[in-house]
Amino acid sequence: MAFKRKTEEKILDVDASMQGTLNFKDPVNLRINGKFEGTLGTKGNLTIGPSAIVLADLSGDNIIIGGKVKGRVTAREKLTLLPTAVVEGDIFPAKLSVAEGAIIEGTCSMLRDFLNAEELAKYLEVDLNSIMEWANSGKMPGSKEGEAWRFDRKTIDTWVSSEKIER
Repeated sequence: MAFKRKTEEKILDVDASMQGTLNFKDPVNLRINGKFEGTLGTKGNLTIGPSAIVLADLSGDNIIIGGKVKGRVTAREKLTLLPTAVVEGDIFPAKLSVAEGAIIEGTCSMLRDFLNAEELAKYLEVDLNSIMEWANSGKMPGSKEGEAWRFDRKTIDTWVSSEKIER
């Protein structure tokens, strides 16, 4: 008989003022209720509480915003804006849910499963020449269709998180 080991849920609830760069490589449930400035990258769930003030670029799998966020927001799976959300900046969600009352000032570009080289350069925030160099040398996973490159976003996310990217 096989026993399944229950995955330990990692929860971090921040109710303080912090600044800097935070990157979580393992899935977490992170909730920010205070103030955060800088850059924040997560796997798992990121919740910005109604009283939170975040001046940062955020990236994560599932992001729920109830407070104020100023910066770029990239949600690889889903972005949820609660009625109390105020987002000032560009958002890049795979899926988007906006409650009545939420405010967005900026642009919204939906993430697709497959990206061309230009879209991937924007998504990774690197220059197009680096994308082309990595793709042509075989360092980056992708497929060529005629003269154009095509990249699977989820494969690229895995590639980036495995630290094979050199910026």
